Amino acid sequence: MILTLFISFLKVGLFSVGGGYAAIPLIQNQIVELLGLMTMAEFTDLITIAEMTPGPISINSSTFVGMRLNGIPGVLICTLGVVLPAFIICLTLAFFYYKYRNFSGVQTVLSALRPAVVALIAGAGLNILLLGLFNADKTSINFGDFRIIEFGLFAGALFLLRKYKLNAITVIFGTGVIGTILYAIF
Repeated sequence: MILTLFISFLKVGLFSVGGGYAAIPLIQNQIVELLGLMTMAEFTDLITIAEMTPGPISINSSTFVGMRLNGIPGVLICTLGVVLPAFIICLTLAFFYYKYRNFSGVQTVLSALRPAVVALIAGAGLNILLLGLFNADKTSINFGDFRIIEFGLFAGALFLLRKYKLNAITVIFGTGVIGTILYAIF
C-alpha cells in the first residue's frame, strides 16, 4: 500500500503542470478511478477540506489522502511523492531557464502549456459541480437527482463573489451556515 501510494503521488507530482488545481483531476484519477481507494463523495469532501486549509492544495490533498488511507506513514509518503518531482524539476528548470531565458523557444513552450492547464482546472471544477448538484460523475447525470439547495448555495455564492467581490472565506463560511440551517429544516 505504501509503495502504491508513493508511486501514485509521484505521478501526480510529475504530471500536474500548472499548480495545485491542475493536480486535482490527477489525484482523482489515481485514488478514485484507478485504485478505488476512495469514493468520489469522499474525494470531494477531502478536496473541500484541502481548499479551506492554508497551503498549496496539491500538498494538502496528498496529506489528507495519506492520513485517510494509511495514517502518519501515508502522510509522509504521499506528501513526499507529490513534492519530490516538483523539487527536482524546479531545480533543473531553474538552472536551464537562467542559462537560456532569452531564447524565444522557452516563451513559446510556456505559452503553449497555458490552455492545457486551464482545461485541467475546468475539468476538475466540472466534476465537483456535477457531484454537488446531481450527486453524479460526468458519465451518469440524472436530472431527477437535481439538488436545489446546493444549486441555490452555488448560485448565491457565485453572485456574491462576482458582483460584490466578497472575501471567499466569508462566502464559504456563510454558505456552510446557511446550508446547515436549510438541511436542519428540510
